[in-house]
Amino acid sequence: MSDQTRFILNETDLPKFWYNIAADSPVPPTPVLHPGTLEPVTPDFLSVLFPMELILQEVSQERYIQIPEEVREIYKLYRPTPLIRARRLEKALGTPAHIYYKNEGVSPSGSHKPNTAIPQAFYNKAAGTKALTTETGAGQWGSALSMAGNFFDIAVEVYMVKVSYQQKPYRRILMETYGAQVFASPTERTDFGRSVLADDPDSPGSLGIAISEAVEVAAKSGGAKKYSLGSVLNHVLTHQSVIGEESLKQMDMAGEYPDVVIGCVGGGSNFAGIAYPFLRENLKNGQRTRLVAVEPTAAPSLTKGIYTFDYGDSAKMAPVVKMHTLGHSFVPPSIHAGGLRYHGMAPSLSAFCNAGLIEAIAVPQKATFEAAIQFAKAEGIVPAPESAHAIRAAIDEALDAKAKGEKRVILFNLSGHGNFDLAAYEKFNRGELEDYEYPAEAVEEAMSHLPKVAIPA
Repeated sequence: MSDQTRFILNETDLPKFWYNIAADSPVPPTPVLHPGTLEPVTPDFLSVLFPMELILQEVSQERYIQIPEEVREIYKLYRPTPLIRARRLEKALGTPAHIYYKNEGVSPSGSHKPNTAIPQAFYNKAAGTKALTTETGAGQWGSALSMAGNFFDIAVEVYMVKVSYQQKPYRRILMETYGAQVFASPTERTDFGRSVLADDPDSPGSLGIAISEAVEVAAKSGGAKKYSLGSVLNHVLTHQSVIGEESLKQMDMAGEYPDVVIGCVGGGSNFAGIAYPFLRENLKNGQRTRLVAVEPTAAPSLTKGIYTFDYGDSAKMAPVVKMHTLGHSFVPPSIHAGGLRYHGMAPSLSAFCNAGLIEAIAVPQKATFEAAIQFAKAEGIVPAPESAHAIRAAIDEALDAKAKGEKRVILFNLSGHGNFDLAAYEKFNRGELEDYEYPAEAVEEAMSHLPKVAIPA
């Protein structure tokens, strides 16, 4: 197998269980708080937004959660996904490092997001839900949920961050092709959307604003609609663990084990998906793999945010969780990695980063696109701008190994393709993309609005 490039599992190797990191976490869990009372939430509050099965998964301490056969059957449309040795990239870099990537862009909607969209639609259908509301940044999540809603005959209403709505029209068209309704957020359809537009008619929107609109519509529906989230929460990250579980088997096929595992981070879903099974191996079986989360310098919640309790959305309707945050009212600059423009981070990922179990770095937009084009020219795949953040870090790791004369095994998650992001590549090729650094003044203002939580840190 010394010259093998693609490592392909059979359908029979498709995981039968999701892995729940909560069972092995050395970090005590922090409470989820009601946005109004700032007291621990009750199932009754969460049931306004989610079906009970997902609430139970959210608080579960079980190590493994069985994947329903109906979900596994749809997974077989694209899973197991390939693991690929990036031999041509290695050669172009002249590095002794071995670079592998897990290609989640082969899913029907083009990213890792169906791994949780499909089960969320399944559990909502089983609970009698007729319609789902959600937000989306770049459109990967909205596309996945639109597809899953179609599979289970559930209507889907997507609030797409306005700047991404304008940048990525073909993502909107894909969602509409699956049967979803798509609205540029902030909208005139909700109380909060109207309040944002009253203050700033030209607001580019943010994931925090779009979440608020989707939550408001679900909460005011009288139970007719539920809310679906594509990242951050534990049940979402748990569903994504199929990525890492498959990767462990495929690295074994390759006869190697990664020294470093890399993923981009916005809310944390694709990174957790590939990294948490390897974190389990670190915690339980003595492995020492470095786990590196890569975020944009324009929205650096892990590297420059505060680890504290904050609202998950801008309107303060979503639950309050302890996470690395830039402040719920912070609106990130309009970078082209729309899926990474979130003010916070998954609570579990934030806790692990705070405990030193996970590393975090931030990279600028132009260097990210340089890496994306280098990868595309070597491997032939145009990556999503979000995924390109992981590529930037993987290339830097490989160059560091070259400088030190070390063999290093690098694994990263190619979380999605960039076929709907070519307008961003055109801007980069024309020299029209900007770098955005951490806007300290805006974040300082946002931090002044953090909730006053009495629970000890």
